[in-house]
Amino acid sequence: MKQILIPRYGNPDVMQVVEAPLSEPGPHQVRIHVKAAGVNFADILARKGLYPDAPRPPCVVGYEVAGIVDKTGEGAAGDWVGQRVIALTRFQGYSEYVVVHEKQLAPLPESLDFPQGAAIPVNYLTAYQLVVVMGGLKAGETILIHNAGGGVGLAALDIARHIGARVIGTASSRKHDFLLSRGMTAVIDYRQEDWLPRVLQFTDGKGVELVIDPIGGAHFRKSYRALRATGRLGVFGVSSATRFRLPGKLRFLPLLFQSPIFHPLLLMNSNKGVFGVNLGHLW
Repeated sequence: MKQILIPRYGNPDVMQVVEAPLSEPGPHQVRIHVKAAGVNFADILARKGLYPDAPRPPCVVGYEVAGIVDKTGEGAAGDWVGQRVIALTRFQGYSEYVVVHEKQLAPLPESLDFPQGAAIPVNYLTAYQLVVVMGGLKAGETILIHNAGGGVGLAALDIARHIGARVIGTASSRKHDFLLSRGMTAVIDYRQEDWLPRVLQFTDGKGVELVIDPIGGAHFRKSYRALRATGRLGVFGVSSATRFRLPGKLRFLPLLFQSPIFHPLLLMNSNKGVFGVNLGHLW
């Protein structure tokens, strides 16, 4: 079978298409003939050597796929064979075939094609964890979504609208019309203006109930300031590390020095909460 291999850290041109042995499913596992694989920001960071959880090269990354089950292992439900599915893979997703535990599968509805299905597992589970499970967003509340035009941002927008919440987002200007057409209440161009005063303006100076922030460093502090009393800040990434020109994981050092310390007494007196989400560690 074919795989896309990362032989060493670098730019996209380091990736290679290689041949690999076809894996056999073990007990309670299934093998999927992959028709589409999701490409996440974590995969890009892994290729650059900036994702701590990724295997060292040479490696095959990829967290999510869509395809058709072609074989099952002992003890797995036999009716999976031939089904269109989506799956979480925890690496090896950039492969023609992948083997996963059957608990990591879900049927792919006929209304979705394979590329659409492959975009669902990581983005929507991450967003659900941020918005519903830990964020506790309710109808009538307001959420601020940073990087609203990204995969998790769009998933969070869909979930927040389904709940009945008001949604404010930050994104570059070229994404504004699309986000407004998807139902976002207001969008702020973070490149052209300071988003915090605008958020406070939208909320009559009170702040929002929930912020989800994948940026990191000093940005977490600013997002915390956007919360009203009883507000929650959900952090799920440090994308700003890519701005620094230090080699490898040294890029994270400036973020460590810039990141705020949320002391329990400060949180108690402010009646605010801070939590983190890393879907790969929920496996």
